[in-house]
Amino acid sequence: MVVLVSTILLVFVISRRGEPVVLKTNLENVPLEIAGFKGQEDILPDSVYKELNADRHVYRHYREDNGRQVELYIGYYGTAKGGRTGHNPYACLPGAGWGIIESKEALLKTSNYPEGVKVNYILAKRGDAYEVVYHWYQSAGTKVLATGFQQNVQRFIGRAFYNRNDGAFVRVSVFTQEKGIAEAGELAKSFSEKVLALLPQYWPIEK
Repeated sequence: MVVLVSTILLVFVISRRGEPVVLKTNLENVPLEIAGFKGQEDILPDSVYKELNADRHVYRHYREDNGRQVELYIGYYGTAKGGRTGHNPYACLPGAGWGIIESKEALLKTSNYPEGVKVNYILAKRGDAYEVVYHWYQSAGTKVLATGFQQNVQRFIGRAFYNRNDGAFVRVSVFTQEKGIAEAGELAKSFSEKVLALLPQYWPIEK
């Protein structure tokens, strides 16, 4: 009974606060040069943007002088849009004809996350091509979460105590052939760590 009454009161308080709005998206200011890789803005089909329905999309290809390339996508969802996307690589990759042949948790470490944070690693295959993917959810700028369920819990806490439950889906991908899988994995991991270190500085502003 105590839990039920507390929940009802909490929902009432949240509903009375009003919905925060995004004042500045900021993520578009993530540097176009990261660790020697130079970024170029890219565009997804309009149907994809409509389906994802984010407040801000960042979609870029970063290239190194020796030809190595990394793909970066960030989809940001303000509190008014529920803080997260319903889409993830486990559904989108098979839908695009990619077979997931390996999926596991991975640990990323940066100066702002010295003990490391858990994210998701995927190795997918389509024909003779392979794709290495690191992806995660981020909430409140600094909260890094591997699953949508964890993000939902964090969003509830954020809305209850700070009246904010915005979030982002972050994905780093490297395409390769079979013989280059190990190298592609190392590149995707190191680039993900660079992105992870940068994101809190460019987190959107809500009020």
